[in-house]
Amino acid sequence: MARPRTIYRCSECGADAPKWMGWCTACEASGTLMEEFVGHAGPAGAVLAPPSVPRPITEAVGDAVAPVPTGDAELDRVLGGGLVPGSVTVVGGEPGTGKSTLLLQALASVAAGGQACLYVTAEESARQVALRAERLGVCAPALWLVAETSLPHIVGHVDALAPAVVVVDSIQTVHDPELGSGPGSVGQVRGCAQRLVAEAKSRGVSVVMVGHVTKEGGLAGPRVLEHLVDTVLSFEGDRHHALRMLRAAKHRFGSTHELGLFEMGEAGLVGVPDPSALFLADRLPGVPGSVVAPVLDGQRPLLVEVQALVVPSAVPAPRRTAQGVDGGRLAQVLAVLERHAGLDVGRAEVHVAVAGGVRVQEPGVDLAVALAVASAATGRPVPADLVACGDVGLGGELRQVQRTERRLAEAARLGFARAVVPRSAPDAPAGLRLDRAASIAEAIHHQAFAPQAVAS
Repeated sequence: MARPRTIYRCSECGADAPKWMGWCTACEASGTLMEEFVGHAGPAGAVLAPPSVPRPITEAVGDAVAPVPTGDAELDRVLGGGLVPGSVTVVGGEPGTGKSTLLLQALASVAAGGQACLYVTAEESARQVALRAERLGVCAPALWLVAETSLPHIVGHVDALAPAVVVVDSIQTVHDPELGSGPGSVGQVRGCAQRLVAEAKSRGVSVVMVGHVTKEGGLAGPRVLEHLVDTVLSFEGDRHHALRMLRAAKHRFGSTHELGLFEMGEAGLVGVPDPSALFLADRLPGVPGSVVAPVLDGQRPLLVEVQALVVPSAVPAPRRTAQGVDGGRLAQVLAVLERHAGLDVGRAEVHVAVAGGVRVQEPGVDLAVALAVASAATGRPVPADLVACGDVGLGGELRQVQRTERRLAEAARLGFARAVVPRSAPDAPAGLRLDRAASIAEAIHHQAFAPQAVAS
């Protein structure tokens, strides 16, 4: 047998290099080459699988298999109805967000319907997972649990049980002795993922792999891992808040614009069917610096509270903090307010946050941020029944954002009576009055703080 040799693999694209360099020549990523010890490329005497047979695409259209519902409405919303047999899904998220809890509850629901499910724990012991299941009230005879890190043994368990769904927690801790490199290396993660994808396609079993994330929030491991699988889910949330958000970064069987919302409680994760009401439950009306914004996350409209605090400061460079909104957009809004609305906040600390731990990355929240800062700076509260929706341009103009009608319909559903919007916004739904404004100055001085503003 040949002696192991040293190579360097890129953690982003998986390309090999004969020696270490400061960057990858394949994808030009910096500092991503990692040392690995490898032996044979594969087992001796390996036999190739028989080739596939081409056939007309019209005959293959009818091969679509209906997804298997997981029993969780929010998870099924993101997956487009459930897990498709033969599909491979990666769920990534920071430690402690509840990935294992989410999948354990989903497996229990599938197993309760009589289908065998296998949960492979490669990080925790079987006893630890069993205690979590007991705490969550998960009890299904068709749900099997095994603590295993060896890929051949995992495949053997799949052979013996023939489950409908297999969860591997996590792919970074699974290793294949035939690959030669160490557990957790780029080669191991890529090789084990390729084997699990092949097993899923050949057996028609749904495989869900838990993946680690980097400090930037991206999926850890080689970039090829995302290209191998069918679905990449991102499970996000602040461990100091109960809210958790599930998004699909890639989904070959449906849309990537759906959002699943959960609340972490004593009994595990519970779906949130009406998130807008949850976000506004503890709002104090009549407080300066508070404005409600109808935002859009994927296809789902949400009403969130934007809060601002403006405090005089004696330091030459006052602080600007942003939680839940982009810091660059906050700086842009402050500059527009000072230039086009005459609001002097250059010598004051400005703190802006979205209540509830929600992160809003779209421009539709700009107008609400501007009104919240103006309200906090002047001490004049915005009417409690008002929402603000619009993009603020560098010239001080207000621009319409996508799907404004859906946002306004959500505001009307929750009982809001007024909305400050750009002049080009569509007509309002029943029960909601629009206060149209062409510029940020008009919105501040004539619409938002005027209790008897006349709708145009």
